Amino acid sequence: MTETLFLTSDDVSGLATPAEFVDAVRDGYRQRGEGAPAEPRTKLPNERPPGFFTTYAAVLPDTGAMGGYMYSAGFGGQDAWFMTPLFDAESGEPMALIDGASMNPFKTGAVGAVGVDTLARDDAETLAIVGSGAQARGQLRATAAVRDLETVWVYSPTKESRESFAGEMDRRLDASVAAVASSAAAIEGADIVITATNASEPVFDGDRLEPGTHVTAMGQYATDKRELDTTTIERAKYVPDLRDRITQDAGSFLHALAEGVVDEDHVYAELGEVIAGKVEGREDDEEITVFDSGGTGIETVAGAYLLYEKAQSEGLGTTIDFAPASAALTGE
Repeated sequence: MTETLFLTSDDVSGLATPAEFVDAVRDGYRQRGEGAPAEPRTKLPNERPPGFFTTYAAVLPDTGAMGGYMYSAGFGGQDAWFMTPLFDAESGEPMALIDGASMNPFKTGAVGAVGVDTLARDDAETLAIVGSGAQARGQLRATAAVRDLETVWVYSPTKESRESFAGEMDRRLDASVAAVASSAAAIEGADIVITATNASEPVFDGDRLEPGTHVTAMGQYATDKRELDTTTIERAKYVPDLRDRITQDAGSFLHALAEGVVDEDHVYAELGEVIAGKVEGREDDEEITVFDSGGTGIETVAGAYLLYEKAQSEGLGTTIDFAPASAALTGE
């Protein structure tokens, strides 16, 4: 039998800072850029009851871990459940099983921040965020770890939500955070734009982006939904988390492709290729850059291993036993 650490949501909540997640995820994407295996999500829909089951995975050899997410959403319970299995990349043995829901905004926020750190101007200090939920919170907290933000403008359709979010983040961050009444007002003069929504249609007009802006889009991963319009994709140096996503679930890119304004060669590089130094990132202060983040096993494994190491050092979690196949796969 192999002892495997089981970590509850309470065990891992608050265990790592946004900056620590950013460092771990950046190194995970560096490994991807050097050839580490990772695949886009597999999403299996169910009609009755309506819901979907999703998986994605990655191997991070230098981290020494592999695994990913398995989660369900919807169905009869109308909720979501996130399990994160983590395996040793040397022995293949199970290392941990983590209740992964509380980790989600932090590891997702971290990859968004890595995109900002890799592609935004070094002097970027004004940020617009469209969205005011848990994912927007994770994106903003992580981005504040990679840029010295002075001003943050927040827009989401519900006035109470955006004002509550702005008040909370204004107290939490050094930056001045305020709500505005439209996405156009939010992105005016912004150095960085982050979209973290469940919108099906573009959330701002790409013609309004000023030269030198960086955009991180992380709220949609479906062929028929998009946060960014065709103009934004056409104007930008376009960098996805995984190249294989662009024809699978990168809705913003797929719409631009269908409209004939770009082809697949418009994909500049994967994020990991830029981090690993295979290609340059931003090449001048006038470029518009886009990081399209749909969620991968890379940030999931990197974030989960960070929590695993911290939990071990603090004596958190309980152990469960797994039988190796050599002992259990008998057919008896």
